[in-house]
Amino acid sequence: PEHWFSFSLMEQLANVGSDIERTIQWRKKGNTVYSQQAFERALELLDLTIADPRHLKRLRELVRTREALVDYFVFDNEYHSSDQIWQKYFYHFNYAAALARGR
Repeated sequence: PEHWFSFSLMEQLANVGSDIERTIQWRKKGNTVYSQQAFERALELLDLTIADPRHLKRLRELVRTREALVDYFVFDNEYHSSDQIWQKYFYHFNYAAALARGR
């Protein structure tokens, strides 16, 4: 966790988003095993982000994001999410992290 905590919130969520993108792409290809593994990794990284003490003010958003992801990828999609919604949500963090790196 110490290494993960050295990343900014934008970098952390960009990494979560990369695994969500992998989850979506593997699911589209019909590889449920790889899709599940990518999703579990995304949740693991999101849980580390939630545990980061710097993000107490963002805790509600982070926990609700986790809840909505699990609803979409595991349960009944009561929040009416879509692949495109999640890709758009995490794209902004990737963009912000790239700007911070000077790209």
